[in-house]
Amino acid sequence: MKIGIIGTGVFGIAIASMLHKNGNDITMWTKFEDELNDLKKNMVRNNLNNYRIANDIKFTNNIEEVCIDKDIIYIAVPAEFVSVTCQKAIPYINKQHICIASKGIEESSLMFLPDIVKQLFNTNRVGVISGPTFAIDITNNAPIGLSLASYNPETSKIIYKSLDNNFVKIFITNDVIGTCICGAVKNILAIASGIINGLGYPISTQAMLITQSLHDVKELINKLGGTGSTILSFAGFGDIILTCTSEKSRNYTLGKMIGSRVENSKINEYINNTTIEGLTALRSFHNIINDKNIDIPIINLIYDIVYNKKNPDELTEFLTK
Repeated sequence: MKIGIIGTGVFGIAIASMLHKNGNDITMWTKFEDELNDLKKNMVRNNLNNYRIANDIKFTNNIEEVCIDKDIIYIAVPAEFVSVTCQKAIPYINKQHICIASKGIEESSLMFLPDIVKQLFNTNRVGVISGPTFAIDITNNAPIGLSLASYNPETSKIIYKSLDNNFVKIFITNDVIGTCICGAVKNILAIASGIINGLGYPISTQAMLITQSLHDVKELINKLGGTGSTILSFAGFGDIILTCTSEKSRNYTLGKMIGSRVENSKINEYINNTTIEGLTALRSFHNIINDKNIDIPIINLIYDIVYNKKNPDELTEFLTK
């Protein structure tokens, strides 16, 4: 298949490596001229353990080139840039299937990414993949699991075909909402888990946080129109357990800094120099649950600790009530 990937970050490159192993023809897009020239010249992703990219993967900064005549277009840019990037691609989208590999929610509209893409491209050929997958593990051929969600069976089938190989197990679902919620909320919970670690508590306490939070996320999924059982999928429990227990997670690292009571100046420096998806998700879901009068206390408490400087110790007090 001919596949375009919008975004050349570490996860976009990881997805490209996976698709390339399956014999797909791949073109990747970046808006950054310096990044484009570096990738073309060196075919290496420095911040992905110097991963060497296959020589026949093509790179461009022409959005038309990454879209035209493609069977599938993967979107792998940060959630905050999905809308503005897709707007550039509108003239070149016709019958392509769209797979969203980005996780999160658009803060300005409080819309989930598949809804944004469906609306902008005026298509129902939209799917989303989510699961416990660090980019480095994908490029190293580690066995991984993915949830693939779409309302369109044909889209699910063609995305599945592009990804399926001996290193991945893919579960197909039509619960797009639940899959998106899990993919975003896990970053919020990772901040909370990092706070627990920063306070000096062991993984037993983190396990308590994760277990109690699963019930809250299930309730949130149900309230927003998804299927609660999605919490037990790769996109749900799988991704939550990975992100909430690994110091590879930027969200976890931020939480640990907060729990350790690192100076605010150093925390702000880390935030300003790092993409931390959990912060956007935290603000967005805090607004959603309060606008819709949904009672999810764990989200409000994490919001207060992060943004209103509430004592991090209140998190453990909340868990043990």
